[in-house]
Amino acid sequence: MSELKRTTVSAPPAVLRTLEAEAERRNVPLGHVLREAVEGYARDLRERRRPRVGVARSTDGGSAAELAAEPVADPPR
Repeated sequence: MSELKRTTVSAPPAVLRTLEAEAERRNVPLGHVLREAVEGYARDLRERRRPRVGVARSTDGGSAAELAAEPVADPPR
């Protein structure tokens, strides 16, 4: 597994109870369930992100995708 960064998550008590119950049901730590949720959300963001494409001619030969695309995050490893 790659290096992990620790952070603090704030959520409504009902949401945390749901995730705690899932962790208990699967017999895994709460952090494991939270990590899966965060990774899934980040993956969905990357998949939904579409390159911005303008309708214009480039004067320097660069494509619109090369000039306007902004990565959301580093690709998954």
